[in-house]
Amino acid sequence: MKTTRNLIFTFFLAMPFMGIASVPFGPKAVSGQIPADSALSVPQHAVIDEVIWVVGDEAVLKSDVEAMRMQAAMEGVKWSGDPDCTIPEQIAVNKLFLHQADIDSIEVTEADVAQDVEQQISYWLEMVDGSRERLEEYKHQSIAQMRQEMRQEFRDRQKIQKMKRKLVEDISVTPADVRRYFNNMPQDSLPYVPTEVEVQIVTMTPRIDPEEINRVKDELRDYTERVTKGETSFQALARLYSEDPGSARQGGELGLIGRATLDPAFAAVAFNLTDPKKISKIVESEFGYHIIQLVEKRGDKVNVRHILKKPVVSDEAIEKAIGRLDSIAVDIREGQFSFEEAASLLSDDKDTRNNKGLMSNTNMQTGRISSKFQMQDLPQEVAKVVDTMQVGQISRAFQMINQRGKTVCAIVKLKNRVDGHKASITEDFQVMKDVVLAKRNEERIHQWVVDKIKSVYTRLNDNYRDCKFEYEGWFK
Repeated sequence: MKTTRNLIFTFFLAMPFMGIASVPFGPKAVSGQIPADSALSVPQHAVIDEVIWVVGDEAVLKSDVEAMRMQAAMEGVKWSGDPDCTIPEQIAVNKLFLHQADIDSIEVTEADVAQDVEQQISYWLEMVDGSRERLEEYKHQSIAQMRQEMRQEFRDRQKIQKMKRKLVEDISVTPADVRRYFNNMPQDSLPYVPTEVEVQIVTMTPRIDPEEINRVKDELRDYTERVTKGETSFQALARLYSEDPGSARQGGELGLIGRATLDPAFAAVAFNLTDPKKISKIVESEFGYHIIQLVEKRGDKVNVRHILKKPVVSDEAIEKAIGRLDSIAVDIREGQFSFEEAASLLSDDKDTRNNKGLMSNTNMQTGRISSKFQMQDLPQEVAKVVDTMQVGQISRAFQMINQRGKTVCAIVKLKNRVDGHKASITEDFQVMKDVVLAKRNEERIHQWVVDKIKSVYTRLNDNYRDCKFEYEGWFK
């Protein structure tokens, strides 16, 4: 569900910026025991963290920069220009978008956040040959801790993307614009179109034993009884037992959140709660089973605590689902019915069932929905299977985690593949249109940032005065 954004200690923002780089980030600073004139006397080697940039009422910490640098190094990202200047500026620009997103009440769904987090974990695991132990050793964290820390980061990423799309939603490109741009472009500058695929999918959710569901419900009933009797608090039980890593650390609390960002079944109960002292009946959502406690209501938003428990899918149930799908694949190959019919009538995937199993891809930059995927945009498990297939081929059944975090089994059909090539106006009109649109969007967003910097309070550490920033006006 939702995690609480790490708080920036407000005393940093209240102090004069001169000498701010020497302010220690530690227990004494938190308790306010450091005299106002002592910050300048702290030796540089003793600094644990420091504020290097202030944007409005948000601070950029040195640790934020180092964290982004480490993640970029792990993923092989190359920075244009000096990373010591480029990285903090990028963080500062992102804070401008987040500030505006909050003003415009931009929200993202927890399901989308969870999907992005799982894709990132899968990507990292792929880089270390699927070894959880190697990944945890490299990151100095457990997988659960990685998920917990990434939820806010990925929630912010999605809010930034939505904010950017809102800023450019009125921009359009005509066919004449595309032809003009293409004709004026040197041949050696034509964009390379990576290999793209279209994939159809049939999924089957393994059946969970009724005994397992009853076990989960009994646990939740026990939690309710313990809180009602005053033996413990809801928050304590959430921290210990909730299987929502994003909220467990906050005692199950989600923070003020709109109805649209929640699972419909969960929202229906959460928004009908009236007594903070009472606990809801057990609620089944797409994520599992919950009990919910009201914290507060404010306008069209609600803040609740919840405890999530997920029934465990047995190996036997997974094997049965894989066997059933393999049998369906054999019937399709033998011509008893088509893959499209199987997807429409037999698939559990409601997102693709009404489209004959065809998977859809949403471009995060433009918001455009397409059936074409570059390989890195497919779910990790699907990409592995599709990579070795021929057009028209149907895969063997395999296990995967869907975007709601549930274990499902699937078969896929490679409907089409277009190998990588230089773009042409006849074959790749949409690609060229996206190029022109992206250029105009980039110009609009760049100008928005320039104007935003003029109207927002910013202060930088003097060490950054020699930086060549992409945007002017940071120093005022």
